[in-house]
Amino acid sequence: MSTAGEHHDHDRDAWLREGLLGAHPPAGEWDRPGADPGAARVSISFAPDGGTEHRVRVPAGVTVFDAASWNGIAVDSTCGGHGTCKKCRVRVAGDNGAEAPVSRLDPRAFSPDELRAGWRLACLAPANTDIRVEVPPLVTRPKAATVGVGRQVILRPAVQKRCVELAEPTLADQQTDLERLLAALDDLDLRVDLHAVRALPRVLRASEFRVTAVVVDDVLIDVEPGDTTDRRFGIAFDLGTTTVVATLLDLSTGTPQAVGSVLNAQQPFGADVITRISATMLDPDALGRLTERAHATLDELAQEVCHDARVAPAEVYEIALAGNVTMTQLALGIDPEPVGVAPFVMAARSFPGVRAADVGVRVHPGARAYVFPALGAYVGGDIVAGMLASGMDRDRRVRLFIDVGTNCEIVLSDGDRLLATAAPAGPAFEGAAIRCGMRAAPGAIEGVRISDEDVSLQVIGDVEPVGLCGSGLVDVVAALVDAGLVDGTGRLADAVTVRSRLPRLGARLAAVGEERVFVLHRSGEDGDLTRAVYLSQRDIRELQFAKAAITTGWRLLVEEMGLSAGDVQQVLLAGSFGSYLSPAGAVRIGLVPEVSVLRIVSAGNVAGEGAKMALLSMRERAGARTLLEEVRYVELSDRPDFNDRFIDQLAFPT
Repeated sequence: MSTAGEHHDHDRDAWLREGLLGAHPPAGEWDRPGADPGAARVSISFAPDGGTEHRVRVPAGVTVFDAASWNGIAVDSTCGGHGTCKKCRVRVAGDNGAEAPVSRLDPRAFSPDELRAGWRLACLAPANTDIRVEVPPLVTRPKAATVGVGRQVILRPAVQKRCVELAEPTLADQQTDLERLLAALDDLDLRVDLHAVRALPRVLRASEFRVTAVVVDDVLIDVEPGDTTDRRFGIAFDLGTTTVVATLLDLSTGTPQAVGSVLNAQQPFGADVITRISATMLDPDALGRLTERAHATLDELAQEVCHDARVAPAEVYEIALAGNVTMTQLALGIDPEPVGVAPFVMAARSFPGVRAADVGVRVHPGARAYVFPALGAYVGGDIVAGMLASGMDRDRRVRLFIDVGTNCEIVLSDGDRLLATAAPAGPAFEGAAIRCGMRAAPGAIEGVRISDEDVSLQVIGDVEPVGLCGSGLVDVVAALVDAGLVDGTGRLADAVTVRSRLPRLGARLAAVGEERVFVLHRSGEDGDLTRAVYLSQRDIRELQFAKAAITTGWRLLVEEMGLSAGDVQQVLLAGSFGSYLSPAGAVRIGLVPEVSVLRIVSAGNVAGEGAKMALLSMRERAGARTLLEEVRYVELSDRPDFNDRFIDQLAFPT
């Protein structure tokens, strides 16, 4: 008698044997109804906006989202295809004009006219017949902070180059090529890569025994002809859950040569680390696919920055990688499941001996990868890099470091002590749980000002608004609280109140179904809210939950250190979201302590800055190791008072 698991494996194998799938089996699809491997095959023709049409074959009943994901076709999603984010909008048409069935959630995402035109949520649209799917363009380069607060460092990179002239061998001097070279480098105690030994005989004789030895840390990785000492480069990566940033550095001078950013290609698996961990738990093949996507993202950026700076990839001898624990383990091909379930255990705190090739980056074949060590399962290498860059252990002031995101990391320092914790803020700041939410891309409202006369919007790209990103969410709620249109409990005012206080704004209060909304922008004059950008009552609640988690986290750290909120002298807001967050708005909703806005610093991409510092200075790497010993981690999940404290912080300051 076969088990359920054996039956699932059989189904998957059957699909593979019949050629119904590509190289990547579907994530958990054999567990879904209607996905019979013996079912008829259907053809889906994907037509990305502005891209080349691509036809694939899948079993009947498979969703459009999964069919796209298996075949590397980008469809926007932040929930990983579970029907909750309503962002995987596609237009579906059959060969005879028959659309996919309308799901129960489609009417919440589309107007009746759009439904009749074939618009559907891809994750809920089964392919029961041959269809053609129009895919809106996915923003692969959201607005991201590429620089941040940093410190000057003493230039002492791990990558060294030594030009040496060697005596040619004779019958009287038959010393081996390697012994001859190492004797000229006798002040270094070196290990030797096989790649260097393979190149050595040819390079020595082609260059008349004048060569440059390439050393990374204590390893001889290559020998190059002539004098190439002025050409040595490294790439610093900030491997974010949403966005990945790469900076190419000239290691001889310490100057950046090129910088690039791109959306993490793991996006179809969900917007946050929990959904990606869940994917690996539901499907044994998902880990490999997530690792491949991490590698593709890192390598794409590496090739891009090298091209932009006219640097050969083979001249990049080391990379540095700063990422949270889940992103780091996925890039290294390590199962992250233990990180996602209690007691939240990492595979390792640090990863010595990693090569660039191990994370898919095609640079010099012997290039090394410095991976930032992690403090805990939810305070990873990106936060250690951020602490390093911002000098959290080098300042006598009481400083609060907050990296705002789905998982919010918080560090408090008083000059002698360092405390850290992680707070489950949820996806509101990424736009995933917001009705009109989106990433920080062209068309996203990122700033809002409300006056007696009107609402002023700041939109990324200076184009017509199409959604609301995290910084805009904070801004509009803060502005509504200031205007008295949202009370301390988070309740949006009714129409009578709005008209009595700000009569000109009365028309902006509307309803979507049973839910009260505040309209920020309308498309057209017909009054249809389907394509409008608005803030809903539920959106305000989502922000309250995120704010309460973060505020509870830093308040508990302040108390643990025997201080009060008034003792905080500086607040550092880190990460891409923190870079664009209005300090005044953050104070107004109680996200940060009530300090002067001049003491709230948008620290930017401090994780990337820390990665740069690690490439430029071995001393800074030692500093990162020291931070691990100095920081004490405070676990919030096992505190009996956390829930009560969380509830206390839901209200907005009045």
